[in-house]
Amino acid sequence: MSTIESVEHLHANAGWRNYHYLKVTTSDGVAGWAEYDEALRSPGVTAVIEKLAPHVIGKPVHDVERLTTRLGILTRPAPGSAVTMGIGAIENAVLDAKARTLGVPCYSLLGGKVRDTIRVYWSHCATWRISLPQWYGNEINHIDQVVELGAEVADSQFGALKTNIFLYDDTGKPRSWFPGFGQPDEPGLNVERDVLDNIVRHLGALREGAGPATDILIDLNFNARTEGYLRIARDLADLDLFWIEIDHDSPTGLSRVREASTSAISGGETLFDVKGFLPYLQAGSFDVAIIDTIWNGTWRSMKMAAAAAAFEVNVAPHNYYGHLCTMMSAHFAAAVPNLRIMETDIDRLPWDDDLVTHAPEFVDGHLVIPDRPGWGTEPIEEAIRAHPPEEVGDLLSMRR
Repeated sequence: MSTIESVEHLHANAGWRNYHYLKVTTSDGVAGWAEYDEALRSPGVTAVIEKLAPHVIGKPVHDVERLTTRLGILTRPAPGSAVTMGIGAIENAVLDAKARTLGVPCYSLLGGKVRDTIRVYWSHCATWRISLPQWYGNEINHIDQVVELGAEVADSQFGALKTNIFLYDDTGKPRSWFPGFGQPDEPGLNVERDVLDNIVRHLGALREGAGPATDILIDLNFNARTEGYLRIARDLADLDLFWIEIDHDSPTGLSRVREASTSAISGGETLFDVKGFLPYLQAGSFDVAIIDTIWNGTWRSMKMAAAAAAFEVNVAPHNYYGHLCTMMSAHFAAAVPNLRIMETDIDRLPWDDDLVTHAPEFVDGHLVIPDRPGWGTEPIEEAIRAHPPEEVGDLLSMRR
């Protein structure tokens, strides 16, 4: 039986962050890959992988559940965060290795696909061009350019976009507003009238350009408390949004926001495992549950999606990483019956396509699910070495 022979991690520069890859090689010479992340306040994932690697070597590549359960037992006193993310990375790489050993796509290991294409939305629309133009280009310096971007989305194949919160000065120049991440430094996370007015102004500019046929989503992140989210939801009541996305540490608090909102509420991208999800499902906290398959591992994520289905809640992958992560999330989305939509970034780094054998294929605003073995793509090691990792910032390094 094929066993795991080695575990390696590789890293590439990704502008304001780095891309992180895990390679698992079997005794038959098959390589399984996963992408993981350390940019969103999750340092130490690589250290977790290094610590757990000896417990993976020599284990059968087919026993995914047994392997991840064992790693969970070994780390039981410190669940969540970097520990769970490290286990998730190993799980994803082993899934890819198993699928490649069998010569089947990863979705076959998840029960098979229930759809051939996946509707996606253009994530961080305006966000990257306002906050990180040095990496993504097409710099936005005025609200009129936000209107133009909305028109660009309407003219593209993508029928949905998601943006973040921005404030505008008297000249129409935007700046990011992320107090939940310390920008500005406002620990009270209070939402005053100028913030409310600017959220409506920003969304109005996108709607003006995109027109009524484009679905618009907004991600509020961790940038308010319950009272602030309630104020925002009430101000956005007439904007016909696809959803309002909220990260919230209180299931009951988020449930209050959902009850008051005329738009669907989504959330959950920072939650781990069914245990983390269940209190929110029981409280009726969101209409769409967001699952990060990169953090949790795709096998564990399927269980989280099944828990959501028991509460008649659809799911959506959290995916703002590199191309390999997009394909990993796509196999999850292909196999999950209760799928709503999938996140992906359309504004990309110039070298993103060079890092993998196959970039994601989009047709009519949908990601086409490949039938190639494993995730359907794999990193190119020579290209990774051509873009060595650097000491870079994180979300706080976004331009103000």
